[in-house]
Amino acid sequence: MSLEALKQTIAREIGTPALVVDLDVVERNIARLQAQCDAAGVKNRPHIKTHKSVRLARLQMAAGAAGITCQKLGEAEIMADAGIDDIFISYNLLGEEKIGRLGKLLQRVNVSVAADNPTVVEALSNAGWIAGRNLPVLVECDTGRKRAGVETPGEAIALARQIALTQGLSFAGLMFYAPENAVEATNRFHDEVKAALDAEGIRIKRVSTGGSPNLINLGRTPAATEHRSGTSIFNDRMQIAAGVARQEDCALTVYATVVSRAGAERGILDAGSKVFTSDTGWKLDGYGSILEHPEARVSQFAEEHGFLDLSRCNDRPKVGDIVRVIPNHVCVTVNVVGELVLVRAGAIDEVVKVEARGLVR
Repeated sequence: MSLEALKQTIAREIGTPALVVDLDVVERNIARLQAQCDAAGVKNRPHIKTHKSVRLARLQMAAGAAGITCQKLGEAEIMADAGIDDIFISYNLLGEEKIGRLGKLLQRVNVSVAADNPTVVEALSNAGWIAGRNLPVLVECDTGRKRAGVETPGEAIALARQIALTQGLSFAGLMFYAPENAVEATNRFHDEVKAALDAEGIRIKRVSTGGSPNLINLGRTPAATEHRSGTSIFNDRMQIAAGVARQEDCALTVYATVVSRAGAERGILDAGSKVFTSDTGWKLDGYGSILEHPEARVSQFAEEHGFLDLSRCNDRPKVGDIVRVIPNHVCVTVNVVGELVLVRAGAIDEVVKVEARGLVR
């Protein structure tokens, strides 16, 4: 089927806007990530926050992933229901309701979690008590991103001690989500913590590094045992800007219809802020890249309107044209829409629900 025929089929049978995923590109991206991890001697633990899809998680596991990463407990529950048995939740979990759910999850699958403060560690012990077995906990460490994580080796050492001494928990290791330019700082941080814990007989079993942009640094943290990469399964404009993906590596595009050309240099897509993200990433120009009209800019959004700036275009789209748009940040787009049109060799393979979409708890 030609590209134009595929566009018309999607518009006729599914409608636009539609999130269209090229399975051939997805499988190539999955294989590339697995090969990169294998070459670096680390386990691949992909982050499912990008696709939130059982089918795609199973593809990653079948290609060699040792387990998966989830950011929310609800995501982990969905993946456990699908038969995935090694899940890392890389997020502080608090509250009686969440701890109860975590304990029940630990009863049936292998789960590990991250923590960066004593209050979270104390709460997590109840999950181990509920499950009747120890919950492995990694200390989240910050080496410059300034998001979550302890900021000093001393804090990490103290938290590791607390975990090791807390009934219902076991200290598993360290988690990093370092800035791309912080490899040496991360290595120094790890080495200081390891030396102190070794002296006390506390073993670091896992060192989990993360981030698709940090794939350029695989192998540069000798202590790393696993890597968490999410966006690399689809890629987007942010990954292109980071230098870790090319346009042809972008597996997901938004098929949208030009529904208005009220002015010579402007137009409207039927996809606005309810489909795309307003995230500009690394100060990207506009909010999406239109493959058919690379000079065009998606300049702004209303809820149902994508505003096109066509002032730089010689070839301008017409009302009724269907275009493919690479979003700035694909993770947000998938979570908003919740349905993926999977295509292979230019034909529709399957339309799937995004099972873990919208699970904020």
